Amino acid sequence: MEDTHPARVRAADADRERVATAVQHAGSEGRLTLEEVEERLTHVYSARFTDELTALTADLPRPAPPRPGFPLGRDALRRHPALRLHLAVVVAIAAVAIVRWVVLGTGFFWPAFPMFWLAVSLLVHARVRAFRERPGAAVPY
Repeated sequence: MEDTHPARVRAADADRERVATAVQHAGSEGRLTLEEVEERLTHVYSARFTDELTALTADLPRPAPPRPGFPLGRDALRRHPALRLHLAVVVAIAAVAIVRWVVLGTGFFWPAFPMFWLAVSLLVHARVRAFRERPGAAVPY
């Protein structure tokens, strides 16, 4: 006896929360009425399989992917201790170079060149970290 139905995947709590957030967001945008939001949320939390969740958001637009921002923001520094260490090294080397420039008393501000390349290395490091974090394909529900 062959099973003609494809294997169904059970929904996890994280799946339900993701769909519930999408339904609530659609309600806050005015795409759904309050009654529709309540009805769909009831179905979301009672869903057992992911295909049931897909049906609840099939008529809603997909959210736009997040636009990449400045790669060296506070949230990036919080997520990556390696970036914090890199920033600390860049600041320390820049401070030593500036102190040496002041002590030697040369007229031309030569620390600008190493500071530029240190800043470039930090930005490249942050950009590589942000690229590695980029999510893959979107979940179909």
